[in-house]
Amino acid sequence: MLNPNGKSRIKKLRYQILPGLSIPALLYEPVKVTGKVPVVMNVNGHDRPNGKAAKYKQLRCINQAKRGMIALNVEWLGMGQLHAEGFGHYRMNQLDLCGTGGIAPFYLAMERGLDVLLSHEHADPERVGVAGLSGGGWQTIFISSLDTRVTLTNPVAGYSSFVTRIHNHSDLGDSEQTPCDMATVADYKHLTAMMAPRATLLTFNVADNCCFASGHALQPLVDTAEPAFRLYKQVDRLSSHVNHDPGSHNFEKDNRQTLYRMLGKHFYAGISSFDANEIASDDEVKTKEELSVPLPSDNADFNTLALDLIKELPRERLPAKATSEWTDSARQRLAKLVNAHDYKVDANELPPTSVGDVSGKLLKLSVGKEWTVPAVELTKGKETPKATSIVVAENGRVSAAKTVERLLNEGHRVLAVDPFYIGESKIPSRDFLFALLVAAVGERPVGIQASQLAAIARWSKQRHPGSEIQIVAIGERMSFAGLVAAALEPKAIDRVELRGSLATLKQVVEQNYGVNQKPEFFCFGLLETFDIRELAATVAPREVRFIDSDERMKSELAPLKSWYADFGEDYDPLQ
Repeated sequence: MLNPNGKSRIKKLRYQILPGLSIPALLYEPVKVTGKVPVVMNVNGHDRPNGKAAKYKQLRCINQAKRGMIALNVEWLGMGQLHAEGFGHYRMNQLDLCGTGGIAPFYLAMERGLDVLLSHEHADPERVGVAGLSGGGWQTIFISSLDTRVTLTNPVAGYSSFVTRIHNHSDLGDSEQTPCDMATVADYKHLTAMMAPRATLLTFNVADNCCFASGHALQPLVDTAEPAFRLYKQVDRLSSHVNHDPGSHNFEKDNRQTLYRMLGKHFYAGISSFDANEIASDDEVKTKEELSVPLPSDNADFNTLALDLIKELPRERLPAKATSEWTDSARQRLAKLVNAHDYKVDANELPPTSVGDVSGKLLKLSVGKEWTVPAVELTKGKETPKATSIVVAENGRVSAAKTVERLLNEGHRVLAVDPFYIGESKIPSRDFLFALLVAAVGERPVGIQASQLAAIARWSKQRHPGSEIQIVAIGERMSFAGLVAAALEPKAIDRVELRGSLATLKQVVEQNYGVNQKPEFFCFGLLETFDIRELAATVAPREVRFIDSDERMKSELAPLKSWYADFGEDYDPLQ
Protein backbone atom coordinates (compact mmCIF):
# COMPACT_ATOMS: atom_id res chain seq x y z
CA MET A 1 0.00 0.00 0.00
CA LEU A 2 1.03 3.63 -0.41
CA ASN A 3 1.93 5.63 2.69
CA PRO A 4 -1.37 7.37 3.38
CA ASN A 5 -0.05 10.33 5.38
CA GLY A 6 3.36 10.77 3.71
CA LYS A 7 5.30 10.60 6.98
CA SER A 8 8.39 8.55 7.67
CA ARG A 9 10.76 7.76 10.49
CA ILE A 10 14.40 6.70 10.77
CA LYS A 11 15.82 3.88 12.86
CA LYS A 12 19.56 3.63 13.43
CA LEU A 13 21.10 0.18 13.30
CA ARG A 14 24.29 -1.70 12.66
CA TYR A 15 24.78 -5.22 11.40
CA GLN A 16 27.75 -7.54 11.38
CA ILE A 17 29.13 -8.83 8.07
CA LEU A 18 32.14 -10.65 9.52
CA PRO A 19 33.15 -11.40 13.10
CA GLY A 20 34.20 -8.04 14.50
CA LEU A 21 33.17 -5.97 11.46
CA SER A 22 29.94 -4.00 11.72
CA ILE A 23 28.26 -1.75 9.15
CA PRO A 24 26.22 1.32 10.22
CA ALA A 25 22.88 1.75 8.49
CA LEU A 26 19.63 3.71 8.61
CA LEU A 27 16.18 2.19 8.19
CA TYR A 28 13.51 4.53 6.78
CA GLU A 29 9.95 3.37 7.46
CA PRO A 30 6.48 4.77 6.90
CA VAL A 31 5.05 5.87 10.25
CA LYS A 32 2.06 3.66 9.62
CA VAL A 33 2.52 0.44 7.71
CA THR A 34 0.34 -2.62 7.34
CA GLY A 35 0.69 -5.77 5.32
CA LYS A 36 3.62 -6.46 3.02
CA VAL A 37 5.34 -3.51 1.33
CA PRO A 38 8.26 -3.06 -1.10
CA VAL A 39 11.78 -2.76 0.30
CA VAL A 40 14.72 -0.95 -1.26
CA MET A 41 18.42 -1.10 -0.33
CA ASN A 42 20.14 2.19 -1.11
CA VAL A 43 23.90 2.03 -1.50
CA ASN A 44 26.28 4.99 -1.83
CA GLY A 45 29.40 5.63 -3.83
CA HIS A 46 32.66 7.47 -3.28
CA ASP A 47 31.37 10.23 -1.03
CA ARG A 48 34.05 9.94 1.63
CA PRO A 49 33.03 12.83 3.92
CA ASN A 50 29.26 12.22 3.91
CA GLY A 51 28.72 8.56 3.06
CA LYS A 52 25.20 7.54 3.96
CA ALA A 53 24.42 11.16 4.94
CA ALA A 54 24.74 12.46 1.36
CA LYS A 55 21.76 14.74 0.74
CA TYR A 56 20.72 13.16 -2.57
CA LYS A 57 20.69 9.76 -0.87
CA GLN A 58 18.68 10.93 2.12
CA LEU A 59 16.07 12.47 -0.18
CA ARG A 60 15.79 9.21 -2.10
CA CYS A 61 15.25 7.19 1.06
CA ILE A 62 12.76 9.69 2.53
CA ASN A 63 10.75 9.66 -0.71
CA GLN A 64 10.69 5.89 -0.80
CA ALA A 65 9.36 5.74 2.76
CA LYS A 66 6.77 8.44 2.00
CA ARG A 67 5.52 6.22 -0.80
CA GLY A 68 5.01 3.32 1.58
CA MET A 69 8.32 1.52 1.09
CA ILE A 70 10.90 0.43 3.65
CA ALA A 71 14.30 1.85 2.66
CA LEU A 72 17.66 0.75 4.01
CA ASN A 73 20.48 3.29 3.74
CA VAL A 74 23.76 1.39 4.24
CA GLU A 75 27.23 2.83 4.72
CA TRP A 76 29.93 1.80 2.25
CA LEU A 77 33.28 0.43 3.30
CA GLY A 78 35.76 3.31 3.31
CA MET A 79 33.12 6.06 3.23
CA GLY A 80 31.34 8.24 5.77
CA GLN A 81 31.56 6.63 9.19
CA LEU A 82 33.87 3.96 7.76
CA HIS A 83 36.27 6.48 6.23
CA ALA A 84 39.52 5.27 7.80
CA GLU A 85 42.96 4.36 6.47
CA GLY A 86 42.45 0.66 7.15
CA PHE A 87 39.32 0.80 4.98
CA GLY A 88 41.03 2.50 2.04
CA HIS A 89 39.79 0.64 -1.02
CA TYR A 90 43.32 -0.12 -2.16
CA ARG A 91 43.91 -1.97 1.13
CA MET A 92 41.33 -4.65 0.30
CA ASN A 93 44.02 -6.28 -1.86
CA GLN A 94 45.91 -7.20 1.30
CA LEU A 95 43.26 -9.89 1.68
CA ASP A 96 43.99 -11.07 -1.87
CA LEU A 97 47.64 -11.58 -0.97
CA CYS A 98 46.48 -13.81 1.91
CA GLY A 99 44.32 -15.92 -0.42
CA THR A 100 41.02 -14.44 0.82
CA GLY A 101 39.04 -12.44 -1.72
CA GLY A 102 39.27 -8.74 -0.96
CA ILE A 103 35.96 -8.39 -2.74
CA ALA A 104 34.23 -10.61 -0.15
CA PRO A 105 33.58 -7.94 2.54
CA PHE A 106 31.94 -5.72 -0.09
CA TYR A 107 29.64 -8.51 -1.20
CA LEU A 108 28.84 -9.57 2.37
CA ALA A 109 27.97 -5.98 3.32
CA MET A 110 25.34 -5.96 0.57
CA GLU A 111 24.11 -9.51 1.13
CA ARG A 112 23.65 -8.94 4.86
CA GLY A 113 21.91 -5.65 4.08
CA LEU A 114 19.32 -7.57 2.11
CA ASP A 115 19.03 -10.00 5.01
CA VAL A 116 18.23 -7.08 7.30
CA LEU A 117 15.62 -5.67 4.93
CA LEU A 118 13.91 -8.98 4.29
CA SER A 119 13.79 -9.83 7.97
CA HIS A 120 11.43 -6.90 8.48
CA GLU A 121 7.94 -8.14 9.33
CA HIS A 122 6.39 -6.00 6.61
CA ALA A 123 8.92 -6.81 3.85
CA ASP A 124 7.47 -8.15 0.61
CA PRO A 125 10.02 -10.63 -0.82
CA GLU A 126 8.47 -10.20 -4.26
CA ARG A 127 9.28 -6.48 -4.34
CA VAL A 128 12.95 -5.96 -3.50
CA GLY A 129 14.91 -3.10 -5.08
CA VAL A 130 18.51 -1.85 -5.03
CA ALA A 131 19.71 1.55 -6.24
CA GLY A 132 22.91 3.57 -6.03
CA LEU A 133 25.23 6.05 -7.74
CA SER A 134 28.80 5.55 -8.98
CA GLY A 135 30.46 3.06 -6.64
CA GLY A 136 26.92 2.54 -5.44
CA GLY A 137 25.94 1.81 -9.04
CA TRP A 138 28.69 -0.81 -9.10
CA GLN A 139 27.35 -2.28 -5.85
CA THR A 140 23.86 -2.26 -7.29
CA ILE A 141 24.63 -4.38 -10.35
CA PHE A 142 27.04 -6.61 -8.42
CA ILE A 143 24.55 -7.66 -5.75
CA SER A 144 21.47 -7.53 -7.99
CA SER A 145 22.90 -9.84 -10.65
CA LEU A 146 24.22 -12.38 -8.14
CA ASP A 147 21.44 -12.37 -5.52
CA THR A 148 18.13 -13.37 -7.07
CA ARG A 149 16.21 -11.98 -4.11
CA VAL A 150 16.57 -8.62 -5.85
CA THR A 151 13.62 -8.09 -8.18
CA LEU A 152 14.35 -4.51 -9.35
CA THR A 153 17.65 -2.75 -9.88
CA ASN A 154 18.72 0.78 -10.78
CA PRO A 155 22.49 1.22 -11.08
CA VAL A 156 23.34 4.87 -11.80
CA ALA A 157 26.62 5.69 -13.57
CA GLY A 158 28.28 2.76 -11.86
CA TYR A 159 30.01 0.55 -14.38
CA SER A 160 30.81 -0.31 -17.97
CA SER A 161 32.13 -3.35 -19.77
CA PHE A 162 35.77 -4.29 -19.26
CA VAL A 163 36.12 -4.00 -23.04
CA THR A 164 34.72 -0.47 -22.91
CA ARG A 165 37.23 0.47 -20.21
CA ILE A 166 40.17 -0.51 -22.38
CA HIS A 167 39.20 2.28 -24.76
CA ASN A 168 37.82 4.75 -22.19
CA HIS A 169 40.31 5.12 -19.39
CA SER A 170 37.96 7.31 -17.36
CA ASP A 171 36.09 4.09 -16.57
CA LEU A 172 39.01 2.19 -15.04
CA GLY A 173 37.67 1.08 -11.68
CA ASP A 174 39.09 0.85 -8.19
CA SER A 175 40.00 -2.41 -6.47
CA GLU A 176 36.46 -3.51 -5.70
CA GLN A 177 35.22 -2.61 -9.18
CA THR A 178 38.08 -4.53 -10.81
CA PRO A 179 38.43 -7.59 -8.56
CA CYS A 180 41.12 -10.14 -9.17
CA ASP A 181 40.25 -12.68 -11.91
CA MET A 182 36.70 -11.38 -12.38
CA ALA A 183 37.09 -10.88 -16.14
CA THR A 184 38.09 -14.54 -16.51
CA VAL A 185 34.57 -15.44 -15.37
CA ALA A 186 32.24 -12.61 -16.38
CA ASP A 187 32.17 -9.12 -17.83
CA TYR A 188 29.81 -6.47 -16.54
CA LYS A 189 27.83 -6.97 -19.74
CA HIS A 190 27.12 -10.49 -18.52
CA LEU A 191 26.09 -9.28 -15.06
CA THR A 192 23.60 -6.95 -16.74
CA ALA A 193 22.20 -9.80 -18.83
CA MET A 194 21.93 -11.94 -15.69
CA MET A 195 19.24 -9.57 -14.44
CA ALA A 196 16.77 -11.01 -16.96
CA PRO A 197 13.82 -11.16 -16.53
CA ARG A 198 13.95 -8.96 -13.42
CA ALA A 199 13.17 -5.24 -13.71
CA THR A 200 16.31 -3.33 -14.69
CA LEU A 201 16.79 0.41 -15.18
CA LEU A 202 20.21 1.48 -16.46
CA THR A 203 20.82 5.18 -15.76
CA PHE A 204 23.77 7.07 -17.20
CA ASN A 205 24.65 10.75 -17.56
CA VAL A 206 25.29 12.42 -20.89
CA ALA A 207 28.20 14.63 -19.79
CA ASP A 208 29.50 12.63 -16.85
CA ASN A 209 32.54 14.40 -15.42
CA CYS A 210 33.72 11.34 -13.55
CA CYS A 211 33.22 8.11 -15.43
CA PHE A 212 30.81 5.90 -17.35
CA ALA A 213 29.42 8.60 -19.63
CA SER A 214 26.30 7.41 -21.42
CA GLY A 215 27.77 7.82 -24.91
CA HIS A 216 30.20 4.93 -24.53
CA ALA A 217 29.04 3.00 -21.45
CA LEU A 218 25.34 2.34 -21.99
CA GLN A 219 24.85 0.74 -25.42
CA PRO A 220 27.21 -2.25 -25.04
CA LEU A 221 25.33 -3.21 -21.87
CA VAL A 222 21.95 -2.94 -23.58
CA ASP A 223 23.16 -4.87 -26.63
CA THR A 224 24.24 -7.79 -24.44
CA ALA A 225 21.33 -7.78 -22.00
CA GLU A 226 18.45 -7.29 -24.44
CA PRO A 227 18.63 -10.78 -26.00
CA ALA A 228 18.44 -12.34 -22.53
CA PHE A 229 15.32 -10.32 -21.69
CA ARG A 230 13.87 -11.19 -25.10
CA LEU A 231 14.44 -14.87 -24.34
CA TYR A 232 12.13 -14.48 -21.35
CA LYS A 233 9.69 -12.39 -23.43
CA GLN A 234 10.25 -9.56 -20.95
CA VAL A 235 12.02 -6.89 -22.99
CA ASP A 236 9.86 -4.21 -21.36
CA ARG A 237 11.54 -5.01 -18.03
CA LEU A 238 14.85 -3.68 -19.38
CA SER A 239 14.92 0.10 -19.65
CA SER A 240 17.46 2.89 -19.71
CA HIS A 241 17.60 6.58 -18.94
CA VAL A 242 20.10 9.20 -20.05
CA ASN A 243 20.25 12.20 -17.76
CA HIS A 244 20.73 15.66 -19.31
CA ASP A 245 19.88 17.82 -16.28
CA PRO A 246 22.45 18.35 -14.90
CA GLY A 247 24.07 15.63 -17.04
CA SER A 248 27.08 15.36 -14.76
CA HIS A 249 27.90 12.54 -12.31
CA ASN A 250 24.72 12.60 -10.25
CA PHE A 251 21.67 10.96 -8.69
CA GLU A 252 19.78 14.24 -8.50
CA LYS A 253 16.08 14.97 -9.00
CA ASP A 254 15.69 13.85 -12.62
CA ASN A 255 17.42 10.53 -11.97
CA ARG A 256 15.55 10.02 -8.69
CA GLN A 257 12.17 10.65 -10.33
CA THR A 258 13.07 8.18 -13.06
CA LEU A 259 13.66 5.62 -10.31
CA TYR A 260 10.33 6.49 -8.66
CA ARG A 261 8.55 5.90 -11.99
CA MET A 262 10.29 2.53 -12.24
CA LEU A 263 9.20 1.63 -8.72
CA GLY A 264 5.65 2.71 -9.52
CA LYS A 265 5.55 0.66 -12.70
CA HIS A 266 6.79 -2.57 -11.18
CA PHE A 267 5.96 -2.34 -7.46
CA TYR A 268 2.66 -0.41 -7.64
CA ALA A 269 1.22 -1.56 -10.96
CA GLY A 270 -2.39 -0.53 -11.42
CA ILE A 271 -2.41 2.01 -8.57
CA SER A 272 -3.37 5.26 -10.22
CA SER A 273 -2.63 7.35 -7.15
CA PHE A 274 1.11 6.65 -7.39
CA ASP A 275 2.92 9.91 -8.20
CA ALA A 276 6.54 9.83 -9.41
CA ASN A 277 7.16 13.51 -8.72
CA GLU A 278 9.58 14.01 -5.87
CA ILE A 279 7.98 14.96 -2.57
CA ALA A 280 9.77 18.05 -1.24
CA SER A 281 11.66 16.94 1.86
CA ASP A 282 14.68 19.22 2.16
CA ASP A 283 13.64 20.23 5.67
CA GLU A 284 13.93 16.60 6.76
CA VAL A 285 17.56 16.17 5.62
CA LYS A 286 19.81 15.64 8.64
CA THR A 287 23.49 16.24 9.30
CA LYS A 288 25.97 13.38 9.24
CA GLU A 289 26.43 13.86 12.98
CA GLU A 290 22.71 13.39 13.54
CA LEU A 291 22.78 10.21 11.46
CA SER A 292 25.89 8.76 13.10
CA VAL A 293 25.47 5.21 14.38
CA PRO A 294 27.53 4.01 17.38
CA LEU A 295 30.15 1.45 16.33
CA PRO A 296 32.48 -0.77 18.38
CA SER A 297 35.78 0.96 19.12
CA ASP A 298 37.64 -2.08 17.81
CA ASN A 299 35.60 -2.45 14.62
CA ALA A 300 37.64 -4.44 12.11
CA ASP A 301 38.87 -3.14 8.74
CA PHE A 302 40.72 -4.58 5.75
CA ASN A 303 44.09 -4.18 7.42
CA THR A 304 43.11 -5.76 10.74
CA LEU A 305 41.44 -8.65 8.91
CA ALA A 306 44.64 -9.22 6.93
CA LEU A 307 46.77 -8.92 10.08
CA ASP A 308 44.76 -11.78 11.58
CA LEU A 309 45.14 -13.88 8.43
CA ILE A 310 48.94 -13.56 8.15
CA LYS A 311 49.41 -15.11 11.59
CA GLU A 312 48.85 -18.55 10.06
CA LEU A 313 50.64 -17.96 6.75
CA PRO A 314 52.23 -19.52 4.81
CA ARG A 315 50.26 -22.64 5.56
CA GLU A 316 53.30 -24.83 4.85
CA ARG A 317 56.77 -23.70 5.86
CA LEU A 318 60.03 -25.14 4.60
CA PRO A 319 60.46 -28.88 5.18
CA ALA A 320 63.13 -29.99 7.62
CA LYS A 321 65.53 -30.96 4.84
CA ALA A 322 66.15 -29.39 1.45
CA THR A 323 65.62 -31.52 -1.63
CA SER A 324 65.59 -30.83 -5.34
CA GLU A 325 62.18 -32.50 -5.46
CA TRP A 326 60.79 -29.79 -3.17
CA THR A 327 62.30 -26.96 -5.20
CA ASP A 328 61.00 -28.45 -8.47
CA SER A 329 57.51 -28.80 -7.01
CA ALA A 330 57.65 -25.29 -5.51
CA ARG A 331 58.68 -23.85 -8.85
CA GLN A 332 55.65 -25.39 -10.55
CA ARG A 333 53.29 -24.10 -7.88
CA LEU A 334 54.84 -20.63 -8.07
CA ALA A 335 54.47 -20.54 -11.86
CA LYS A 336 50.73 -21.15 -11.50
CA LEU A 337 50.29 -18.58 -8.75
CA VAL A 338 51.97 -15.77 -10.69
CA ASN A 339 50.69 -17.01 -14.07
CA ALA A 340 54.22 -17.16 -15.46
CA HIS A 341 54.82 -16.97 -19.22
CA ASP A 342 57.55 -18.53 -21.33
CA TYR A 343 58.27 -15.43 -23.39
CA LYS A 344 60.70 -15.29 -26.31
CA VAL A 345 62.86 -12.22 -26.90
CA ASP A 346 63.76 -10.44 -30.10
CA ALA A 347 66.09 -7.43 -29.94
CA ASN A 348 66.21 -4.28 -31.99
CA GLU A 349 69.66 -2.74 -31.49
CA LEU A 350 70.48 0.89 -32.10
CA PRO A 351 74.02 1.88 -33.19
CA PRO A 352 76.56 1.62 -30.34
CA THR A 353 78.15 4.65 -28.71
CA SER A 354 81.08 5.18 -26.35
CA VAL A 355 81.99 7.53 -23.52
CA GLY A 356 85.60 7.10 -22.50
CA ASP A 357 86.22 3.38 -22.01
CA VAL A 358 82.52 2.58 -21.55
CA SER A 359 80.67 1.30 -24.61
CA GLY A 360 76.91 1.13 -24.77
CA LYS A 361 74.03 0.31 -27.01
CA LEU A 362 70.33 0.97 -26.66
CA LEU A 363 68.00 -1.98 -27.15
CA LYS A 364 64.30 -2.45 -27.66
CA LEU A 365 63.52 -5.95 -26.45
CA SER A 366 60.34 -7.44 -27.85
CA VAL A 367 59.28 -9.84 -25.10
CA GLY A 368 56.64 -12.17 -26.42
CA LYS A 369 54.01 -10.60 -28.65
CA GLU A 370 52.75 -8.27 -25.95
CA TRP A 371 55.66 -6.30 -24.51
CA THR A 372 58.52 -4.02 -25.44
CA VAL A 373 61.15 -3.64 -22.71
CA PRO A 374 63.64 -0.75 -23.06
CA ALA A 375 67.24 -1.64 -22.16
CA VAL A 376 70.79 -0.36 -22.34
CA GLU A 377 73.79 -2.70 -22.54
CA LEU A 378 77.11 -1.39 -21.19
CA THR A 379 80.64 -2.74 -21.09
CA LYS A 380 83.89 -1.22 -19.85
CA GLY A 381 87.31 -1.68 -21.37
CA LYS A 382 88.41 -4.18 -23.98
CA GLU A 383 88.41 -7.33 -21.86
CA THR A 384 85.62 -9.83 -22.47
CA PRO A 385 83.19 -9.41 -19.55
CA LYS A 386 83.34 -12.26 -17.07
CA ALA A 387 79.60 -12.11 -16.27
CA THR A 388 76.37 -10.40 -17.31
CA SER A 389 74.34 -8.50 -14.73
CA ILE A 390 70.72 -7.71 -15.54
CA VAL A 391 69.99 -4.61 -13.44
CA VAL A 392 66.47 -3.58 -12.54
CA ALA A 393 65.57 -0.78 -10.13
CA GLU A 394 62.28 0.27 -8.55
CA ASN A 395 62.81 3.88 -9.68
CA GLY A 396 63.87 2.90 -13.18
CA ARG A 397 67.22 1.98 -14.67
CA VAL A 398 68.40 5.60 -14.70
CA SER A 399 68.37 5.52 -10.88
CA ALA A 400 70.83 2.60 -10.77
CA ALA A 401 73.92 4.53 -11.95
CA LYS A 402 76.06 3.73 -8.90
CA THR A 403 75.22 0.04 -9.04
CA VAL A 404 75.92 -0.04 -12.77
CA GLU A 405 79.27 1.70 -12.26
CA ARG A 406 80.26 -0.80 -9.55
CA LEU A 407 79.40 -3.77 -11.74
CA LEU A 408 81.28 -2.34 -14.72
CA ASN A 409 84.33 -1.84 -12.51
CA GLU A 410 84.03 -5.47 -11.42
CA GLY A 411 84.26 -6.54 -15.07
CA HIS A 412 80.59 -7.27 -15.68
CA ARG A 413 78.54 -6.65 -18.76
CA VAL A 414 75.51 -4.68 -17.57
CA LEU A 415 72.08 -4.93 -19.12
CA ALA A 416 69.89 -2.34 -17.41
CA VAL A 417 66.19 -2.88 -18.14
CA ASP A 418 62.82 -1.36 -17.29
CA PRO A 419 60.21 -4.15 -17.15
CA PHE A 420 56.46 -3.67 -17.07
CA TYR A 421 55.36 -0.79 -14.87
CA ILE A 422 58.87 0.47 -14.07
CA GLY A 423 60.96 3.41 -15.25
CA GLU A 424 60.51 4.07 -18.96
CA SER A 425 57.84 1.34 -19.00
CA LYS A 426 55.80 3.09 -16.33
CA ILE A 427 52.28 4.06 -17.41
CA PRO A 428 52.05 7.88 -17.30
CA SER A 429 48.69 8.16 -15.55
CA ARG A 430 46.28 5.89 -13.66
CA ASP A 431 49.05 3.32 -13.66
CA PHE A 432 47.83 1.22 -10.73
CA LEU A 433 44.35 1.01 -12.26
CA PHE A 434 45.92 -0.79 -15.22
CA ALA A 435 47.65 -3.13 -12.78
CA LEU A 436 44.24 -3.92 -11.31
CA LEU A 437 42.85 -4.55 -14.79
CA VAL A 438 45.79 -6.86 -15.54
CA ALA A 439 44.91 -8.90 -12.44
CA ALA A 440 41.21 -8.88 -13.34
CA VAL A 441 41.92 -10.62 -16.66
CA GLY A 442 43.92 -13.33 -14.88
CA GLU A 443 47.44 -11.97 -15.13
CA ARG A 444 49.63 -10.87 -12.23
CA PRO A 445 51.87 -7.77 -12.38
CA VAL A 446 54.75 -9.58 -10.65
CA GLY A 447 54.22 -12.56 -12.94
CA ILE A 448 54.61 -10.33 -15.98
CA GLN A 449 57.72 -8.64 -14.59
CA ALA A 450 59.34 -11.90 -13.49
CA SER A 451 58.52 -13.59 -16.80
CA GLN A 452 60.08 -10.67 -18.68
CA LEU A 453 63.25 -10.87 -16.57
CA ALA A 454 63.45 -14.64 -16.98
CA ALA A 455 63.04 -14.32 -20.75
CA ILE A 456 65.73 -11.63 -20.93
CA ALA A 457 68.05 -13.88 -18.90
CA ARG A 458 67.50 -16.77 -21.35
CA TRP A 459 68.14 -14.44 -24.29
CA SER A 460 71.33 -13.16 -22.63
CA LYS A 461 72.51 -16.72 -21.99
CA GLN A 462 72.07 -17.61 -25.65
CA ARG A 463 73.74 -14.39 -26.75
CA HIS A 464 76.75 -14.84 -24.47
CA PRO A 465 77.32 -18.59 -24.06
CA GLY A 466 79.30 -19.47 -20.98
CA SER A 467 78.68 -16.13 -19.30
CA GLU A 468 77.27 -16.22 -15.79
CA ILE A 469 73.93 -14.40 -15.67
CA GLN A 470 72.86 -12.64 -12.51
CA ILE A 471 69.94 -10.39 -11.67
CA VAL A 472 70.71 -7.34 -9.55
CA ALA A 473 67.47 -5.88 -8.21
CA ILE A 474 67.13 -2.62 -6.29
CA GLY A 475 64.19 -1.72 -4.05
CA GLU A 476 61.38 -3.71 -2.44
CA ARG A 477 59.29 -4.18 -5.56
CA MET A 478 62.05 -5.12 -7.97
CA SER A 479 63.77 -7.32 -5.39
CA PHE A 480 60.49 -9.22 -5.19
CA ALA A 481 60.19 -9.49 -8.98
CA GLY A 482 63.84 -10.48 -9.32
CA LEU A 483 63.50 -13.17 -6.66
CA VAL A 484 60.40 -14.60 -8.36
CA ALA A 485 62.22 -14.56 -11.72
CA ALA A 486 65.18 -16.45 -10.27
CA ALA A 487 62.86 -19.01 -8.67
CA LEU A 488 61.07 -19.55 -12.00
CA GLU A 489 64.19 -19.77 -14.21
CA PRO A 490 66.73 -22.30 -12.85
CA LYS A 491 68.83 -22.65 -16.00
CA ALA A 492 69.49 -19.13 -17.26
CA ILE A 493 69.70 -17.23 -13.95
CA ASP A 494 72.81 -18.27 -12.04
CA ARG A 495 72.67 -15.78 -9.21
CA VAL A 496 70.48 -13.01 -7.78
CA GLU A 497 71.48 -9.99 -5.70
CA LEU A 498 68.70 -8.15 -3.87
CA ARG A 499 69.14 -4.67 -2.43
CA GLY A 500 66.34 -3.38 -0.21
CA SER A 501 64.24 -6.54 -0.23
CA LEU A 502 61.43 -7.14 2.22
CA ALA A 503 62.26 -9.70 4.88
CA THR A 504 58.76 -11.15 4.64
CA LEU A 505 55.64 -10.48 2.61
CA LYS A 506 53.85 -9.99 5.92
CA GLN A 507 55.44 -6.54 5.95
CA VAL A 508 53.09 -5.59 3.10
CA VAL A 509 50.22 -5.95 5.57
CA GLU A 510 52.12 -4.74 8.63
CA GLN A 511 53.11 -1.53 6.84
CA ASN A 512 49.57 -1.23 5.45
CA TYR A 513 50.61 -0.92 1.81
CA GLY A 514 47.95 -0.31 -0.82
CA VAL A 515 47.83 -1.79 -4.30
CA ASN A 516 48.08 1.77 -5.65
CA GLN A 517 51.57 1.99 -4.12
CA LYS A 518 53.14 -1.40 -4.84
CA PRO A 519 50.87 -3.50 -7.06
CA GLU A 520 53.38 -6.34 -7.53
CA PHE A 521 52.95 -7.51 -3.95
CA PHE A 522 49.24 -8.24 -4.14
CA CYS A 523 49.41 -11.51 -6.06
CA PHE A 524 46.33 -13.49 -5.11
CA GLY A 525 47.06 -16.32 -2.66
CA LEU A 526 50.84 -16.02 -2.84
CA LEU A 527 51.39 -15.70 0.90
CA GLU A 528 49.32 -18.82 1.50
CA THR A 529 52.18 -20.82 -0.05
CA PHE A 530 55.26 -18.62 -0.38
CA ASP A 531 56.94 -16.03 1.76
CA ILE A 532 60.32 -14.48 0.92
CA ARG A 533 61.98 -17.43 2.69
CA GLU A 534 60.23 -20.01 0.50
CA LEU A 535 60.94 -18.04 -2.67
CA ALA A 536 64.65 -17.86 -1.81
CA ALA A 537 64.68 -21.58 -0.97
CA THR A 538 63.26 -22.30 -4.43
CA VAL A 539 66.28 -20.58 -5.99
CA ALA A 540 68.75 -22.77 -4.04
CA PRO A 541 71.38 -24.09 -4.56
CA ARG A 542 72.01 -21.07 -6.81
CA GLU A 543 73.16 -17.98 -4.92
CA VAL A 544 70.71 -15.50 -3.47
CA ARG A 545 72.26 -12.52 -1.72
CA PHE A 546 70.21 -10.18 0.45
CA ILE A 547 72.31 -7.04 0.79
CA ASP A 548 72.08 -4.84 3.90
CA SER A 549 69.97 -7.29 5.91
CA ASP A 550 68.39 -6.07 9.15
CA GLU A 551 67.40 -7.97 12.29
CA ARG A 552 63.96 -8.86 10.94
CA MET A 553 65.51 -10.33 7.81
CA LYS A 554 68.09 -12.26 9.81
CA SER A 555 65.30 -13.77 11.89
CA GLU A 556 63.00 -14.59 8.96
CA LEU A 557 65.70 -15.99 6.67
CA ALA A 558 67.97 -17.72 9.18
CA PRO A 559 66.86 -21.24 8.10
CA LEU A 560 68.24 -20.63 4.58
CA LYS A 561 71.82 -21.27 5.67
CA SER A 562 71.03 -24.85 6.74
CA TRP A 563 68.90 -25.20 3.60
CA TYR A 564 71.97 -24.47 1.48
CA ALA A 565 74.02 -26.82 3.65
CA ASP A 566 71.64 -29.64 2.69
CA PHE A 567 72.68 -29.01 -0.92
CA GLY A 568 76.34 -29.22 0.12
CA GLU A 569 76.87 -25.45 0.02
CA ASP A 570 78.60 -23.59 2.85
CA TYR A 571 76.80 -20.39 2.08
CA ASP A 572 74.93 -17.64 3.92
CA PRO A 573 72.53 -15.58 1.78
CA LEU A 574 72.51 -12.70 4.27
CA GLN A 575 75.10 -9.98 3.71
